[in-house]
Parts: sequence; structure tokens; C-alpha cells
Amino acid sequence: MCAGRLVFITDKFPIKYLKIKLLKLLLLMICFYPMNNCFHKKCEGAKRQKKPFFKLAEYGTEKIVKYEKYGEFKNVGTFDYKFVIKDEKGLSMAVGEGIFPNLESVIKDKLYKKLRKEGRLEGSHWDHVATSDLAADFFVWATANENPGVKLFFTAKALENAGFYLHAIKAYRAAMIFFPRSMCWSREGLWAWFIAPAAWSAIINLTRMHPEIEMKLVDACVKVEKSVDGDPHKIRIAVTPGHLICCKDGNNRKERIDSNKFKIIQRRGGKVSCVQYENGHWELQVNGKPFFVRGVQYSPTKVGKDYQWNWMKADENSNGLIDTAYETWVDKNRNNKKDKNEKIVGDFKLLKEMGCNVIRLFNNTILNKELLCDMYNTYGIGVFLCDPLGAYTVHSGADWIEGTDYSDYQQCEKMKEAVYQTVIECREEPWLLGYILGNENNMSSDYTGVNATRTQAFLQPEIYAKFLNEVAKMVHELDPEHPVGVGNVGLELVEIYAVYAPELDFIGINEYSGANGFGTLWIKAGKLINRPILITEFGCDAYATGKGMDENAQAEYHHNCWKDILYNSQGEPGEGNAIGGIVFEWLDEWWKDSRGDPLDIQNNEPTCEMAFPDGWSQEEWLGIVGQGDGKNSPFLRDLRQAYFVYKQLWK
Repeated sequence: MCAGRLVFITDKFPIKYLKIKLLKLLLLMICFYPMNNCFHKKCEGAKRQKKPFFKLAEYGTEKIVKYEKYGEFKNVGTFDYKFVIKDEKGLSMAVGEGIFPNLESVIKDKLYKKLRKEGRLEGSHWDHVATSDLAADFFVWATANENPGVKLFFTAKALENAGFYLHAIKAYRAAMIFFPRSMCWSREGLWAWFIAPAAWSAIINLTRMHPEIEMKLVDACVKVEKSVDGDPHKIRIAVTPGHLICCKDGNNRKERIDSNKFKIIQRRGGKVSCVQYENGHWELQVNGKPFFVRGVQYSPTKVGKDYQWNWMKADENSNGLIDTAYETWVDKNRNNKKDKNEKIVGDFKLLKEMGCNVIRLFNNTILNKELLCDMYNTYGIGVFLCDPLGAYTVHSGADWIEGTDYSDYQQCEKMKEAVYQTVIECREEPWLLGYILGNENNMSSDYTGVNATRTQAFLQPEIYAKFLNEVAKMVHELDPEHPVGVGNVGLELVEIYAVYAPELDFIGINEYSGANGFGTLWIKAGKLINRPILITEFGCDAYATGKGMDENAQAEYHHNCWKDILYNSQGEPGEGNAIGGIVFEWLDEWWKDSRGDPLDIQNNEPTCEMAFPDGWSQEEWLGIVGQGDGKNSPFLRDLRQAYFVYKQLWK
């Protein structure tokens, strides 16, 4: 176990989350920022080191290890799964240096002996996670006195960071095959994550990001079954190891498959609809034409104010114009003052120039429909309306401590009435694209004994799903022209929705998986429910703990996540269930810290553990646009590198 060490988090149990006011700690997959990556300011794409930084003594005799030659898979797909080695020597030669069961080759490596003599291998192995000394990271982990599954996983991560992508895949696969029940703890020891699902995700990300490897993992699956009493040591894990296959064109196909080649087998919605083709892929359509969501969570606030500041009404200079929509300007030289050449442009224009076609709005504030009409007619930006449906007790009238109770008839009626009024008011609006019910309501309610989400959905999964279905059905009856989805965190409860909430047209997922993308999310989602997936939140802060601003890391994070979304969209090589994504978020919000800091100071202290480049989230730095020193809020805009990433990707 790894409590108290520098560890990032994935597939954890119990699934516990921390709400820091409205932002949260989400279900995460493991992902470290590769130290050998760089990102061009103009965004030509992620530039990864093609040649490894050092040489291995043994690369293994097989590119794709044929495990069946060296042993036997038993009870595949069950909780009693295991692999029994029958030819350890042959397997050691096949896998190569540092990969189980080939452990002796490392200590015989001349480079290992050299680094050891130089003292570069001293200290804890937890001090050698994604450092700049790539060779030392590998040798330290390959020889660490650690749980064998954890040891192998971080050996694979060191290999990946050093550019040994093929060797890293072999190491991840070995971890998945031999040590599926190995687990690791978060650095504060609050939850556990498991090696097998993390290794599976790592392989999926690597083979997608590096088509030059010409390799793909197929037919694999890792199923995690929680224990009734919440003890992570009692978790059961079923593994189907699948097969690595040569894939010379599947991951590297440049042309997407034309959807016109396939028949539509189901359509959910009307004017705006989710359609599924006979090849199983999904697509969002508007007026019968393909529409891919290039979205942004747009909830700007003025420095010194909190989330109750309504940007749709704000006119701080009393000139009759909405400030953030029409009067912001770009501080090009970042001197925190408006120079003569820095013209007023407004956020709507900046969003359009970036390529944004959707913003997500919550209906817990008064909507300025005239403003939204101009945003749509002039700038081509539509809206997904999100009703919290009891999250943070909004519209339920529940006690904050007890949280929204979905078995309480009166609370449910209040929530239904709020949704009813929103639909009646907005269903004819040209800017409306669809409805999202809830925002992370499925989050665990027992983090440190506090009901973090202020809902009981996690404790009432079937009741919550049936209520979702009831509300979605009502929306369909009131407005058959627009699709309805749920705003989930991760994939928890999705299998429940598949049974009890068939009225849902799409599944919205808030997911912060790491700098390499979403891993197995698309595969898992497709197995749980036959619906398209909209990533309703993803992103990364722009501040590195102890270092300061790190726009490069934020930009690459966004770049890789968006490429993953595209890869899994209709007609692409992936799962074909992605209909777009919504970036979290447009602008830094300075009120997010929970420690009582003044609202006019941007806090740069780490807030909570996240799968971000430095392992932490700075909650007040998640914007792809900054507000400078805050003195010219809400007008000043610092366009970060991530903004220009999307300006290129969303062309």
C-alpha cells in the first residue's frame, strides 16, 4: 500500500468525492504528465520524443507477447481469474528488461550499475515518479521493494515517460495479467485504486496516441465489484485480458467513415436529435445535419463576487451593454491595463473565434433570453440547459446537511416544477439544443462523513434513476424536439439508468481522467448502455503546485482529451459513441476556495488531489482564460495557450 506518497488516482473504492463549493473531486483514471513532452505555443499538436532517452539492455524477443505459449489463462472473465506460468524462462526472454517475470536483467544492466554508482538511484521510489531523470525513474521502480503490481505499473509509467511506448505497453499488460487485484492508496490514504483497470486505460490511451505503434488491444475487460461493507480489500475483480493485435491502419485512418453509408436505426428527438447508425455509432443532428458539440462551460464571475453574480444581467459600467458578452478585451501583453491597441471584443466574439458552438448554462439563475438569442443568431452559439435536479439541494427545498431525498414526494414535485417551468419558457427558443438533468448527483455522499453533493442519489440509485426517467418523460411530452440527458460524474450508476431510465437520450459525463485522455471510458460506457456520450465537463488547471503558471501542461491536457473525444466520435476508429465535449471552463472563478480566503485574491494553493499534471487541482485556475490581477474584472481577458489549442482544433 502506498499511503502518504506521491500517487495519483484512478478507479478508486470507495468512490469518495470532495465538493469545494461547486467544484469537486471526480472519479479519476491514472495519468502522469510525461516529462519529455513539449507543447508549441501555436499548437502544432503534442510533440512527443520519438527516440527514447536511454537504451535498454533487453527489449524482449516478442513485440506482442504470446502468453499462451508460456502458460495458461484460467477462469477468464470471472472473479477467480489468474494466469499460471509454465515456462518462466521463455516468458522472461519474450517480455524483456524490467517486466515480470524478467527481473534479473535490470540489475545486470550496465546503465543500472552506472546510475547506482553515481547515487542517482538513492531515496524512496516514490521520489522517482515522473521526474526529469527518466532512466533513474525506470531502474528505481523496476527494483523497488513494493507490491509487485504497483511496482510493475509505475515501471510501465516510467517507460512511457521515457519514450519506450512498446515496452511500456508490455509492462502495463503484464500488470493487468498477473496482478489485477493489486491496489494502491491515494497519497492521503483516503481511498484505493486498482492496477488492472488503470493498466487497461493506459494501454488504450497509448495505442490511440501513438498510431505508429500499429497495435490495438481488443476484447479486453476489467470488471470491479464493490464489497457490501465498503472494504477495498474485499473488492472482486474479473479480468478478460483480451488480445493485442497488429493494426496497421485502424488507429491511423485519416479519413472518417461517411455516415451516409449506413442506415439510421434509431432517432431520439426531433429538431435536435441523437441518431444511431446501423454500425452502432451515434451522432447528434440539428435540423437533420451533423452537429458535434464544441462546448464551453460559461459561468464568468466578477472578481470579488461569487457564483450568484449573474453575468446575463451584469452591466457594471451602466452603459446598457452586458459586460462579459460584449465588452471584454484581451490583455495581449499581460500588463494588466488596457492599451490603445487592445480593442473591446466581448466574450461572445472570442468564443466564436475559438470555434465554440455550445455553452452549458444552469437554470438556477434568471435567463436573459434576448441575450441568448443574439449569441445564437450573431455568433452561432447554442445552449444546453442544465437543471441541478436537487444537486446542492437546488429546487428540492431539502435540508443542506441531509441532502435531497428522491423518495420524498414533496421534494420531487418541487424539482419537477422547476424543470417544467424551464421547458415551458425555453422550448421554442432557437438557441436551445437540449436539456441536462442533474450535475454529479450520483457522487458519493459519505466523503469524510459529510454529504458532499447534498443529494442522496448515490444511496438511492434505483429511486433516483426512476425519478430521472419520470422527469425526462415529462420533458419529452412538453418538448419532443430536443434531447434529454443526465449530468453524471464518471460512469457510476449508468448501468442502473440503462434499466430504470430508458427515457434518457444521452449520457452526460463529467470526467477528469488525466493528460492522456479518457482511457476506457468509451468502451465501458458502450457496455453499460446503448446511448451516446457527451463529456459535460473536462479540463485542467493552469497552475502547477510549487512552480507557478504552467500553460503548456494545461494546453497539452486539453489537446489530448479533445483528440480522444474526436477519436471516439461517429466514423472514427474508436467506439463511435462520442457526440462532443464541454470544456471546464471559460474563465477563472476566484471564489472557489473553501478556506475563507478573500474573494478578491486568487488562491494558488492546492485544493484537492486530481489527475492533473502536478497531481493537484487549484480550483481557482481552471479557466482557459484568466482575469489578470483581477483589478479590471470582469472586462480583462488573458487568453491562455489552451484557448489557442481549441482555436486550431475547432476550425
